[in-house]
Amino acid sequence: MLSKKLGIKLYIKRDDKTGLVTGGNKSRKLEFLMADAVNKNADVVLTTGSLQSNHAMLTCAAANKLGLKSVLVLKGKEPTQFQGNLLLERLLGAEIHFVDAKEYGEVYKLMEEMMADLRGKGKNPYFIPVGGSTPLGAVGYVAAAEELFKQADEMGLKVDYIVNAVGSGGTSAGLEVGVRLFERAARVVGISVDSEKQVFQEQIAEIAKECAKLIGKPISIEPEDVIVFDEYIGEAGYGKPSKAGNSAIELVASCEGIILDPVYSGKAMAGLIDLARQGYFHPGSTVVFFHTGGIPAIFDLLKD
Repeated sequence: MLSKKLGIKLYIKRDDKTGLVTGGNKSRKLEFLMADAVNKNADVVLTTGSLQSNHAMLTCAAANKLGLKSVLVLKGKEPTQFQGNLLLERLLGAEIHFVDAKEYGEVYKLMEEMMADLRGKGKNPYFIPVGGSTPLGAVGYVAAAEELFKQADEMGLKVDYIVNAVGSGGTSAGLEVGVRLFERAARVVGISVDSEKQVFQEQIAEIAKECAKLIGKPISIEPEDVIVFDEYIGEAGYGKPSKAGNSAIELVASCEGIILDPVYSGKAMAGLIDLARQGYFHPGSTVVFFHTGGIPAIFDLLKD
């Protein structure tokens, strides 16, 4: 039904259903990152994110499954009530710290001190940066691209565009590598939910280059090759719902019975809808939207 409204052939890749807890794109990155942690004999995993970070919550779940302790250092003031992902993290037994900081540099500094303290106590901590967006984490989305194209081939589809939310860049980076590795003509279209597009173009290109090196493929990706739209972040900025994002959530729910989240996929879908109405996608194009998860945030951020 939504396809008819937008004049495109829209498919939704349900990465909100990837196994751990409520699912999400971070599970694909964690598949590789947590394997690295285990291979390095880590016994504690430390990561960070916003107060409603889906990555932080899924890291706790993955750590529990592997018998590791999880420590979260979240950027923001400690709330009076734990809802959404915070509630799940408490249920999962994570050790949670809050840092009221403007930049992640301050958070990382504290985490370095915490890891030094853990090493002094005989522990072997493993650090995962915000979003798990490292070259190794991005390999998860090279694999996701392979999976997507295999499914498309089985359905007789030629994918023209792949649209996803961009929060830390790892998902887009892996998809960019995957499109080139499997020699497809699909264009990866990122919808920023945080920073200006120039920041993400450079960041995604750098992660993609290092990701390609990891898998031993001579793939060249420059910032100007990366497509990112930053018009859909919203009036309140990162981590806060936007009017367009909320409208997109309601539209997808009413048309398809699928629930998006207010931080990532809702805003990304708002971008897709607007671009379709502007004629950015060729009429009749096959557009795949990656639903990156984050559903628990809807129970904290959409309270009214």
